[in-house]
Amino acid sequence: MEAGIVGLPNVGKSTLFNALTNAGVLAANYPFATLEPNVGIVPIPDPRLNIIQSFIKTQKVIPAALRLVDIAGIVKGASEGEGLGNKFLSHIREVDAILHVVRCFQNAPGGEEITHVSGTVDPIRDIETIETELILADLQTIEGSLGKSERAAKSGKPEDIARYSVLKKLQPVLNQGKPARGIISEIIDAEERKIVKSLGMLSAKRVLYVANVDESDVHGEGPLAQKVRQRAKEEGMQVVPVCAKIESELSGLDDAEKTEMLAAYGMKEPALASLARAAYNLLGLQSYYTAGEKEVRAWTVPIGATAPQAAGVIHTDFERGFIRAEIYSVADLQKYHNEKAIKEAGKMRVEGKGYIMQDGDVCHFLFNV
Repeated sequence: MEAGIVGLPNVGKSTLFNALTNAGVLAANYPFATLEPNVGIVPIPDPRLNIIQSFIKTQKVIPAALRLVDIAGIVKGASEGEGLGNKFLSHIREVDAILHVVRCFQNAPGGEEITHVSGTVDPIRDIETIETELILADLQTIEGSLGKSERAAKSGKPEDIARYSVLKKLQPVLNQGKPARGIISEIIDAEERKIVKSLGMLSAKRVLYVANVDESDVHGEGPLAQKVRQRAKEEGMQVVPVCAKIESELSGLDDAEKTEMLAAYGMKEPALASLARAAYNLLGLQSYYTAGEKEVRAWTVPIGATAPQAAGVIHTDFERGFIRAEIYSVADLQKYHNEKAIKEAGKMRVEGKGYIMQDGDVCHFLFNV
């Protein structure tokens, strides 16, 4: 599972990506600076790992991680191939969710002028520009498939009929300039959603708005960021305010310097920590833990995964030969201090193949192959 960072040129998208991945290389200040998507692995900040480590001494701690793709700046006309748009849109098609970076600052700190591709700063216009290109690209996909799909549906095969039905349902929505994600739950049933996923609809992907704010507005309370918040509220989406400039500087500091800088801006943690967690949730992911002398580790599973599926993330043999899972919570560890005491208190649960994993479970898997 991975998320793609998208946005117009010069909104701070690549600066944000580099800060997230600690790459330390800033993109040039002009459109299409990144001609191929960069892929980065971003650790998910998780204070529960530190709690587990404080009671179970271990050699190393491994957090969960998120794959991010930095997709080059999209401009108006991208769906028609403008600015290598078709290539960049194809990169978006391959990701599972979108982090849409929106410019909510006028000029760079220090007065340096960063030219907006449209000449002025207007976050709502920018959001609509990107969204329109995604919708137009989806319309091209549907219109290019309708004829062939209609002919296939005449064969009477249920899967062909279902595919044609989905295309016919989506076409009028997109023609109205509406993204597919806003209407899918209303007009598409559970089985048909699998077809939507196979179509790679860009406007069906989940979106998290990232308001790239000025140093003077780190909490995103200024008028530009508020416009994005209102837009997100109307769409049922989330917003994370981030000052990419500050985050870039923080990524190069040691812990003491970082703490001092955060305090100066009235921040409890880097905004990128909130962003990483929000992106993780956007992808429908959660973490469970294994803990021992060699390592304390967070493992990533989709929300709704069963215990055998979670075991399979560690090794396929664990899923194939799954017998049962012994599970307790981080809160139990805090209260009883060790696994022996947790068992004696009757808080160590034994779960079978049908157990649905909960975020924060600490697990031991028993298997036989």
